[in-house]
Amino acid sequence: MHAVEYEAKALGIAPDVMAERIRAAGGSFQGERLMRRYVYDTVPPVPGRWVRLRDSGGAVTLCVKTINSDEIDGTRETETTVGSFEDTHALLGLMGLTHRGYQENRRSSWLLDGVRLEIDTWPRIPPYLEIEGDTEEQVWATADRLSLTRDELTSENTTKVFARYGIDLDSISELRFS
Repeated sequence: MHAVEYEAKALGIAPDVMAERIRAAGGSFQGERLMRRYVYDTVPPVPGRWVRLRDSGGAVTLCVKTINSDEIDGTRETETTVGSFEDTHALLGLMGLTHRGYQENRRSSWLLDGVRLEIDTWPRIPPYLEIEGDTEEQVWATADRLSLTRDELTSENTTKVFARYGIDLDSISELRFS
């Protein structure tokens, strides 16, 4: 599947407060899980493009992400479901891709009128809310329903979010919960 991601993040949230805000707006809780991923450079390397193998706790996906800008529609992803996290990691290694990092985060998922809301907790940085819709208008309308202004939101990718806190995510070979 090749798709444009329409998403914005509210950084530095209090997860319990945000979960209550989502619930009060009519959102439904979809579950909580540990997510783990390997990140690989493409061959040849292309700035702003990488391969991600992710176990989201319910499905394992292989994706090529391409960042064109920090705008709400600045990320493209081509993704497919694969069978096994470990076997796909081994297969990518046999194909010559060496992972540059392993990362974990905890995700609390919500759904509000078809818009996906993810409260993400990562090691080393404060939690954030990700609002992902099928259109830019859906993202902004959902932000309004949650009383979030556009000034409170960013569409920066996770690497740039970590950089806001003085952390070079690309230099961390293993980012795990202790």
